[in-house]
Amino acid sequence: MVTTEEALLMGINAPRQHQRIISKLTTGLGVLYYVNGEIDLEPLPETMIDEGQTSPVPDVLLYDNEAEQTRIIIEVCHPNGLANDLQKVVRLIEENQYGVVEGFVYEYKNGRWYKYRKGVGHLSDRTSFSDVLQLDLNDFL
Repeated sequence: MVTTEEALLMGINAPRQHQRIISKLTTGLGVLYYVNGEIDLEPLPETMIDEGQTSPVPDVLLYDNEAEQTRIIIEVCHPNGLANDLQKVVRLIEENQYGVVEGFVYEYKNGRWYKYRKGVGHLSDRTSFSDVLQLDLNDFL
């Protein structure tokens, strides 16, 4: 049985602006992965983080097919959902064994990025730059 908290974690937020940002991120990263072969992580939108069981669904995840682990998660939010999405990213990175090392939250009303790295915590510098991918996610927006 799925708890209320788990249901909220799995929930989908689908306003057009929200989905537009997810589309831009997956398209830009997808070209780098599928077409150019420049990154090793496959970008997937609204995908279960653990296919073996009911699990949270980040807005975008970047998956290492060789290691069979999610390495990066991205949440897109409105200011009203920022605190919950920040908490979700921290929980998925620190409290679970999904293999996630970087998490991002993009708050689209104000165009702000927030970054969390496993073992380091919240970062205030270069908040849209992925150390794992060595690129700035904001470039896709």
